[in-house]
Amino acid sequence: MIHIRHASPLDTRAMAGLLNAIIRRGGATAISGPVAPEILSEWIANDGARGAWHVAEDDHGALLGFQWIGPHRDLTPQACDIATFTRIGQTRLGVGSKLFDATQRAAHDLGYGWINAAIRADNAGGLAYYQSRGFEPWGRREGIALTDGTRIEQVLMRRDLR
Repeated sequence: MIHIRHASPLDTRAMAGLLNAIIRRGGATAISGPVAPEILSEWIANDGARGAWHVAEDDHGALLGFQWIGPHRDLTPQACDIATFTRIGQTRLGVGSKLFDATQRAAHDLGYGWINAAIRADNAGGLAYYQSRGFEPWGRREGIALTDGTRIEQVLMRRDLR
């Protein structure tokens, strides 16, 4: 069974491990270097009243994934950005669906009108996931420079909240 709850700084070690495995594999995130648990703690703390972090766990408390929403400097105040990370090999088990149910409620409760997802154009799994959640393409970002110098394109997808 999958259990969803709000993330806390106590979760950041497991979250960093999961995220760093995705980063090492490559191609699924715009983050190109390792992320320390302390950085995730700062991100959680800095989101304040306009962000929400959720984790998905199994019956034994093992982290299956996490999802974040929060404001983004390139978006209007009515929109929040989203990021989703699931444990490698766990992407077809409903983890993302359960996370999004909680995140969508949180976005609505925080007063957002729509959610933006910026997905690497070469991340077929991420594009399919957001499309399956009702997101529709609305733009592109080209030439995004990662910290390692790699340049990527992002597809911008939008999900209106009703």
